[in-house]
Amino acid sequence: MTDSTGRKVTANLALTLDGRYIGPGGPGDFGAIAPYVATEVARDHLTRIWEGATTALLGRVNAEGFLGYWPSVAEDENADPRDRGYAKWLVGTEKVVLSTTLTEAPWERARLVNAPAADVVADLKSAGEGDILVNSSASVIKPLLAADLLDRLYLLVCPEIVGGGGRLFDDGLPATRWTLTRLETGDLGEIAMVYDRVR
Repeated sequence: MTDSTGRKVTANLALTLDGRYIGPGGPGDFGAIAPYVATEVARDHLTRIWEGATTALLGRVNAEGFLGYWPSVAEDENADPRDRGYAKWLVGTEKVVLSTTLTEAPWERARLVNAPAADVVADLKSAGEGDILVNSSASVIKPLLAADLLDRLYLLVCPEIVGGGGRLFDDGLPATRWTLTRLETGDLGEIAMVYDRVR
């Protein structure tokens, strides 16, 4: 789906080898992913993710979780410059938070939307410029995959199998083809990949 603004819809997520974005312990179970997100490869990958983006599209859980972490990184002069760059971008950019329960936006420069992800993306694509980044929010990425509205996937694959937990790629998704446009492997066995949708 292309429109006159030409905005791309991108998404990033870290996954285990068995395709899980969280472990069997539930929403806070990132034990299999945590060791890999602060590596050199992961931090370089993080910079690529946000550089062309002007809008962050988030689910409620991530919006609230990120608020508790990233603003302090943006202020921390001792933080890794790549982490700080991302943090400053996230604090300063337009944020659209999808939620059916929040009554006020959890961030400055954020607005709440209670609507299907595909509708929100269609509205965002019709105006503005720059990429729309679905920022680590599987609850938003999954319906956009189902609607074939993603143009780029930034994936960090971590070399662990957890055997349970949320999967990104559910059965029943439409068949789509992607091309690998970047691949980097890290010392711990993590792989940073960028896939572009072939249309």
